[in-house]
Amino acid sequence: MPPGRVNTIADFPAAEKHGVHAVGGSAASTAEVLAALAELLGTGRLELPIAATYPLTRVRDAYRELERRHTRGKIVLIP
Repeated sequence: MPPGRVNTIADFPAAEKHGVHAVGGSAASTAEVLAALAELLGTGRLELPIAATYPLTRVRDAYRELERRHTRGKIVLIP
């Protein structure tokens, strides 16, 4: 994928450093926004699909699943 546009919430300074136009939620990553999202999740008014969970010791397996690019939902690492 050419670095013309990447939609992510991760490492916006790196995107800027490499000249990538990144769109995401860094401006909204505040404690207040996260608390509001947690409340919505807790009350069931917001759904967050979980595709798989992995213990941290299997992080490589989690990345292999991501590399297949067929994941629908989030992959969660459990400490």
